[in-house]
Amino acid sequence: MTSSEARPAIRLSPMAVPKASDVLATELRERILSGEYTEGTPLPPERELVVQTRMSRTTVREALRILEVQGLIRIKAGRAGGAFVQHPGEESVADSLDLLIRGRRIRLSSIHETREAIEPSCARLAALHRTPADLRRLEAANETIATSGSLDEFLQANVDWHVAVAGASHNEILTGIMMALSRAIYTATHNEGFVNEEVRSIAVRAHKSVTRAIKDKDPDAAVRRMSRHVHAYAEAALEAEDRTSITLPDPE
Repeated sequence: MTSSEARPAIRLSPMAVPKASDVLATELRERILSGEYTEGTPLPPERELVVQTRMSRTTVREALRILEVQGLIRIKAGRAGGAFVQHPGEESVADSLDLLIRGRRIRLSSIHETREAIEPSCARLAALHRTPADLRRLEAANETIATSGSLDEFLQANVDWHVAVAGASHNEILTGIMMALSRAIYTATHNEGFVNEEVRSIAVRAHKSVTRAIKDKDPDAAVRRMSRHVHAYAEAALEAEDRTSITLPDPE
């Protein structure tokens, strides 16, 4: 037996090699998220990134597109344009959750369950942390809801109010979640068409009641009133197909 015949065969498993654009995007992402690149910092021009990284222009552009989709940079056109660092905010949370809801076709019942779980907490935190600017935003949404003519105007004002409550909590994660949930409920409610004058009237009163608790800095009342409101609305929405008339309980 020869030495070559006695030598064991060498076998290697398939290896996944990351794309160059993913490697560059990851490097830049970590520097942005670590705070090394502050908000508004301009990234080097494409041609300079090509020279620095020794990657192709196509690779550099693809990496920048990845970061733009993730909300970590904004691309500005023109002579003073380029790629500028931006830190993720509520919209980043909302966009990611929106993709999950739409991509997985999350049931409306699950969306309402999530809403019932977190909106009372939003109201409690809003009562504790609201500012005069937050109250003005809530009152403006209430006024628009009360005077809205079309269904589109009512539903959008309704979304604005619920997001404003979350915003008044000053919790970016909750605000982002509520932005996505409100958009999903807006679409579903618009399609169901169960919102009549009675539903509008009761929603107006419920919103004013919750707003009053937030204004009075009464977290217990805010939780109680918001819980009652979102639970009643969820029941009405989920039973809309089987009901000929909608009756929601009056708020406190």
